[in-house]
Order: sequence, then C-alpha cells, then structure tokens
Amino acid sequence: MFKKTVLTLAFLTIFNTFYGFNDRSDASAAASAVLGATHSLLMEGDYVISAYDELMRTISEEEGHDWRLMSAIAYHESRFRSDLMSRRGARGLMQIMPSVARQFGVPVEAVSDPATNIRVANKLLSHIAGTLIFAEETSARDRISIILASYNGGLGHVIDARRLARAFGEDPDSWEVVARYLELKADPEYYRSEEVRCGRFLGSAQTLAYVDDVVDHYYKYCRIAAR
Repeated sequence: MFKKTVLTLAFLTIFNTFYGFNDRSDASAAASAVLGATHSLLMEGDYVISAYDELMRTISEEEGHDWRLMSAIAYHESRFRSDLMSRRGARGLMQIMPSVARQFGVPVEAVSDPATNIRVANKLLSHIAGTLIFAEETSARDRISIILASYNGGLGHVIDARRLARAFGEDPDSWEVVARYLELKADPEYYRSEEVRCGRFLGSAQTLAYVDDVVDHYYKYCRIAAR
C-alpha cells in the first residue's frame, strides 16, 4: 500500500509539472487514473492529527503550505471524512466545490480522491495568497485569518472589505478591521459604495466563526505536531 501511495503522489507531481491543473487535455483519462488509486492511511497510534497526516504533509509541503493549517481546514470542513458530500455538491476532506475543481482544470469526479482533493485545496490557497497583497509587517495571524476568510466567504467579498477599510482610512491588513467591514457589507450604506464590486454579503457570521475555529485548531496542531 505504501508503494501505491508513493506512486500516486509521484503521478500527481508529474501531472502538475508537465500539464498543470489548468490543462484540460486528456482530463478524463487523468481522472480515471486518480480515481483508481488507493491510499494507505495511517493506523491509529501512527498519526498525530489524522490518518491523512502523511498525505497532507507531503502534498502541502510540495505546494508550499503548512500541512497543519491544511489539516485544520480539513477538520472543520469534513472532520477528515473523505467520502463527505454536501448538499451544495462540495466534496471530500477539504469540501471542494465543483466550480473550484473546474477553476483548476480538475474533473469534478476526481476531487473525491483524497490526494487530488488536498492538492486542489492547496492550489486554491496559493491562488488566494498570491492575489492578496499584504504589507511586510502584517502579522502571521492576520495574514492567515484574511486568507481563510477568502477561502470560506469568497475572495471578492474580502477584497471589497479591504477596499472599504482603505477608503475609511483603516488598516486593510488587520483581520479585526476586515472582519468588521465584512459584517458591514450587509448594510446598503456600505455594499452600495463604489468601492464594492461583489455586492451584498450576508455570510459574515459564518465566515468569522469559520476563521476562529480553523485558526484555533491550527495553533493547537502546531503545539502537538512538528512541521
């Protein structure tokens, strides 16, 4: 089983290197190969966070992210259930939406595979982090919180909140400030502002709770597991 896991990860790495997630050529064949793969899960007592520790660590490190943060997202999204599908169609460990799979050129059925699911989530986090521009002195917690808010509530709404913060002379790199403007985006006085591109936002309570929960679990995982 270990050899199969290594071969699967090698396939995904080669697939990314030569074709990338944005290439749709021969997508159905790639999906079949991924869906046919099996993964060796760690046994209880052999892992610190979840049975997906090794897979999460390997893929997240390849993509440049802290596997403990990705594990915290997976805990919140699915409680580490790779077979979970939401009523809206979100799938797997990281609850990847069909629109996100398509954004990265991945067939929707392929994200049921844990390795593909984790990799797409990492790709999405990279896209978000690369789009948001922070001042050099921005704290790690503020960066993580704003990125997570984008992951959950949508990048456009977070960008709107940061535009509003700038317009009112406040710090767009402060999560406390951005969170407040996300809440204010339910108010016509704010969502009708010329600074706003994505309109009204009614999901602030869910997004703020999501950020708090994931950040709390991330710091907990940092205490119990090495990167």
